[in-house]
Amino acid sequence: MTKENFQQAIVEAHQRLENLSQLASLTVDKSIEQDYPIELLQQAITEISISLEELQQQNEELIATRHLVEVERQRYYDLFNFAPDGYLLTDATGIIQEANYAAAKLLNVRQSYLIGKPMAVFVHQTERQKFRQIMLQLQQQGQIKREELQIFHEQGSTNFPAELTAIAVEDSQGKIGNLRWLFRDISDRHQQEQKIREQAALLDITTDAIIVEDLHNQILFWNQGAEKMYGWQVQEAQGKDAWELLSKETSPQLSAAQKAVIERGTWQGELHKFTKNGDKLIIASRWTLMLDAVGLPKSILIVDTDITEKKQLETQLFRSQRLESLGILASGIAHDLNNLLTPILGIAQLLPLKYPHLDDVSLQMLKILETNAIRSGNLVGQILLFTRGSETEHTIVLVSQLIEDIKQIVQQTFPKYIDIKTDIAQDIGIVVGDSTELHQVLMNLAVNACDAMPNGGKLSISATKVFIDENYARMHIGATVNSYARITVADTGVGINSEIIDRIFDPFFTTKEVGKGTGLGLSILMGIINNHGGFVEVTSQVGIGTKFQVYLPSKEGSTSQIIDEIKLPTGQGELILVVDDELAITQITKTTLEIYNYKVLTAQNGIEALALYTEYKDEIRLVLMDMMMPSMDGKTAIRTLQIINPQVPIVAMSGLATTEALVQSTGIGIQGFLAKPFTTEQLLNFVPKIFR
Repeated sequence: MTKENFQQAIVEAHQRLENLSQLASLTVDKSIEQDYPIELLQQAITEISISLEELQQQNEELIATRHLVEVERQRYYDLFNFAPDGYLLTDATGIIQEANYAAAKLLNVRQSYLIGKPMAVFVHQTERQKFRQIMLQLQQQGQIKREELQIFHEQGSTNFPAELTAIAVEDSQGKIGNLRWLFRDISDRHQQEQKIREQAALLDITTDAIIVEDLHNQILFWNQGAEKMYGWQVQEAQGKDAWELLSKETSPQLSAAQKAVIERGTWQGELHKFTKNGDKLIIASRWTLMLDAVGLPKSILIVDTDITEKKQLETQLFRSQRLESLGILASGIAHDLNNLLTPILGIAQLLPLKYPHLDDVSLQMLKILETNAIRSGNLVGQILLFTRGSETEHTIVLVSQLIEDIKQIVQQTFPKYIDIKTDIAQDIGIVVGDSTELHQVLMNLAVNACDAMPNGGKLSISATKVFIDENYARMHIGATVNSYARITVADTGVGINSEIIDRIFDPFFTTKEVGKGTGLGLSILMGIINNHGGFVEVTSQVGIGTKFQVYLPSKEGSTSQIIDEIKLPTGQGELILVVDDELAITQITKTTLEIYNYKVLTAQNGIEALALYTEYKDEIRLVLMDMMMPSMDGKTAIRTLQIINPQVPIVAMSGLATTEALVQSTGIGIQGFLAKPFTTEQLLNFVPKIFR
């Protein structure tokens, strides 16, 4: 029963009593005057009894309702008092009227202490002005939400950041009656936010790209590392489809990666992605599945590392190692060929000297034999070039003159449909090297360019001086921090397929038809450039053309060429010990030296050489020692000879090792090195230098 119904029942009961009272008076009067029937009185008594019962029932309902109200009031009080957040009830001016237990605990005071205190007392002095603005806002707008305020109370040693929410409650006259405040300590939240800010700073410091995507590839987070790596600013990337932004086309590998990370929780592998400028990057990508509060997949955390430079270096290193292995094989073959060519060349040059009356046909045949032996030796020398196994004389070379020479040859010999253009920087300067070898390098590139343009095209040769810094040198094997002359040979030909471009420097690899190429050109080129302390870069696009860039260390200075005609010197009867396991070499060398007034002893191995030297050590003036022999090799024999006589002059002979390699391998000093096959002129000009 409601309060209104209860009041109405009381009014009705009073009305009935009044009616009964009047009826009773009337009944008494009529009984006296007219003898009124007794039934009327009984009716009145019955109605009074009913009314009394109704009053009793209504009274019981009122007591029950009052009990329920008290229970609800106690429940509200418990909720108010033991809520985890602080609750305050203040008047319109901010004087505290009620406070729950949590509020007292947060402020570190008794509940009774709070009653009657201005709420401003518990606000840090530096934020009192902000509190007054909050009070003004409450009066104007009726509520505030999630305002932060520093709570401070010296007596309770209280000082913490709080989040405030409040509403203004109006009274019956429409004026603000009181203010209801809710506040909570957000110190932990601030600490977590600070930790998140620190972690976010770490995410931005890292050079890796850190990206968070939802399950539909939409970018949710994009750190500064991703900005630097891919070129897209955070406002450009967030909300975009990552696959469309970073991949030119949908890759099956991306779909497989997403499927794997959803099934297993993690995935890692290599991907090809593109920057804003269209540059292709090789990425080591690591994916981790992020779950929501109930353990369902929510997003994917991706950490990308750019390994493009690493892959380039690995490719260059693999190419270098492959060339080294093939070079060792080629060097072994070249050594044997040189041993075969040395006596052939020596005999071809010696016979005309020993038999001066030979007929013209015989002399012509010997000349042909000599010429072909020299050409064969040069071919073997070219095979050795890319292994750094051959020694050449380096002189000053004008880069501009080198390119002009190539231009003249191309214009005179190449088809007219090849248009050649040159562009040489004025400050290009000079390099130190073998002009013949460098000429061979550029001619090789020019011929390859011509072959790549069967229907005509443009051949460009340019040269400029560049400085290689530390970052660039780190990315290119063979490069150092230095000034370089960069010679670029570019064509507009068919281009080189990306699948084979890493193999073009391999010996014997060629894409030309059978009989039109040996496959040695670019491998020899690589060996020559390496010998000159330089390196080579190549870029190509199928259907557009190819560009080779040759880098040579740049020097300052001038060049001069001196040609001297020298008559072959003769000996003074000096005794020379010639040691070689090839009988033909020892015989032809012995004959040549004897013709030019030297005495010669020969040995087939190191053991024989030691025996002969022991017997004639006081007479032998020079030892010519082959480095590769059976029984006892040249290195061991040289060491033993120097134990017998530390001053013995020794010249090493080999078709394989350079002087530097020999000295390094033996660990002892020698007086010279003679590379096989050698000509009579080379032998006879070399020996007197040892006796000076």
